[in-house]
Amino acid sequence: MSLNHVRPWRNIYRRESRKIYVGPVPVGGDAPISVQTMTNTITTDVKATIAQVQACAEAGADIVRVSTPDEASARALKEIVAESPVPIVADIHFHYKRAIEAAESGAACLRINPGNIGDAARVKEVIQAAKDHGCSIRIGVNAGSLEKHLLEKYGEPCPEAMVESGLEHIRILQDNDFHEFKISVKASDVFLSAAAYQGIAEATDAPIHLGITEAGGLMSGTIKSAIGLGNLLWMGIGDTLRVSLSADPVQEVKVGYEILKSLGLRHRGVNIISCPSCARQGFDVIKTVEALEKRLEHIKTPMSLSIIGCVVNGPGEALMTDVGFTGGGAGSGMVYLAGRQSHKLSNDQMIEHIVEQVEKKAAEIEAAASAQAAE
Repeated sequence: MSLNHVRPWRNIYRRESRKIYVGPVPVGGDAPISVQTMTNTITTDVKATIAQVQACAEAGADIVRVSTPDEASARALKEIVAESPVPIVADIHFHYKRAIEAAESGAACLRINPGNIGDAARVKEVIQAAKDHGCSIRIGVNAGSLEKHLLEKYGEPCPEAMVESGLEHIRILQDNDFHEFKISVKASDVFLSAAAYQGIAEATDAPIHLGITEAGGLMSGTIKSAIGLGNLLWMGIGDTLRVSLSADPVQEVKVGYEILKSLGLRHRGVNIISCPSCARQGFDVIKTVEALEKRLEHIKTPMSLSIIGCVVNGPGEALMTDVGFTGGGAGSGMVYLAGRQSHKLSNDQMIEHIVEQVEKKAAEIEAAASAQAAE
């Protein structure tokens, strides 16, 4: 349940933007902030790529991007698109013909990098292919591949150069009467990214794709992305996002949702509130949370679970969660349901019982939502 209506200091007022579509997924306007990732399989290994797309979709990805470095990859998209449960974005670099081929293969969106796709004439051909096949386009500006004339003008990658690059290519699309586009201005530097995104957010009403590019490994990249994307989202900037990690793409999806969940912008699955543990803990909090995270991955219904080692903060946290367990003494603790004390439970039965209670609560929430929708 959202508490924003009674706690205005929790509100985030999203920047107004146009709404476009990536296949059936709305991006911008009043649409939820969508979560994306990108496959890291060899695209021509169609079986492996489809398997990874499906795994990412199961984890919650709304959109999946697939690299199309050559003609064989662009043509392989046809089979990948046919088997994908979510829209596929074709990632295009260097050769504009790959974008045309990807559009012909059924890609829902074409990601083009202005700095390396070619001149305006080639971009126009890509635009025509997008029109012919119902694709949207993402203008993907990257600090590492800015156009030569902008580097000469500014001397180095900077927010002004990135914004100017984006606006130049927006102009090309608009001059060709194409408006189904979104834009990103990514850099690996958090400060550069944030400044560029703030600049482009003020300069256009296009939907914005957020990302900190080449953020790093699972731990370091998650932290960098949480800081960079979290601050922009807090300012209301961002309509779709991709967390770029040197890790399994499924982890990118999970981190993306955790960032959105922490800001109350998207809710999916179980939000576990747990303490870091200390000498007061009445059970092994760390191992318990680790086990519960794995056991509850299948739950997609938004709900909250508190796992607190002792009674210092446990009862208070449990008041605000759907299900809670607070450590006590003598090898047992207290189970809370809907914020109220329910019953005591021995620690050795805790994990199985909590999983059972969470599944039961999720089923109740789903049933209530279905009944409301049927009215």
